[in-house]
Amino acid sequence: MAHIIKTNELNKIFTLPNGDSLHVLKNINMVVDQGKLTILRGRSGSGKTTLMNILAALDFASSGEVLFDNVKITQMSERKRCLLRREKIGFIFQSVALIPTMNAYENVEYMLRLAGIRKNRKGLVIEALRMVGLGARIYHMPQELSGGEQQRVAIARAIVHKPKIVFADEPTAELDTNTAIQIMKIFKNLTDKEGVTIVMATHDVGIMEIGDRVYELEDGGFIERE
Repeated sequence: MAHIIKTNELNKIFTLPNGDSLHVLKNINMVVDQGKLTILRGRSGSGKTTLMNILAALDFASSGEVLFDNVKITQMSERKRCLLRREKIGFIFQSVALIPTMNAYENVEYMLRLAGIRKNRKGLVIEALRMVGLGARIYHMPQELSGGEQQRVAIARAIVHKPKIVFADEPTAELDTNTAIQIMKIFKNLTDKEGVTIVMATHDVGIMEIGDRVYELEDGGFIERE
């Protein structure tokens, strides 16, 4: 199976205020399959968010390599890393971070502006919102939407520019169980029917079985579960 991301002996070490070292990630070797849902699971402090940030070119590893479409992002300039994030990566966070003065349409369109996409903006925005089940609430303000609906807008914003990959950091953590299940169904629909590649960090054991590939982080390394 084709993969979009591959890591080789990835390490991340933080220096603590007292001078000690904290080895958060230890010799991580992993792949992210194209068009699949990859889950990074682990308790708080296990390193899953740190790993995700490195994979998404938001942070640097202490040593090792990250290949994105067979290109070493660990050797890219900051300008090229910024372009990579803007054009080929989508982000979904635990806090939806919608702009409160913009309606759903405007929040999603804003991503197209950041990505420098000028053609067919309206069509792309409406398509993305319909894909997450919000075709009837395009012009609602964030405060007029439920928590689950706001997260759907955030998902639409992450996929509207048709990125190579979407990173989702604890996207269901603040949602009730039923709403979280609905969000996971959207993720599976995006991977299975739309071919979107998603990497999701979570501490929820119940979500693990939904992933196509699961990496469970523990003590800086991980146990892979198919």
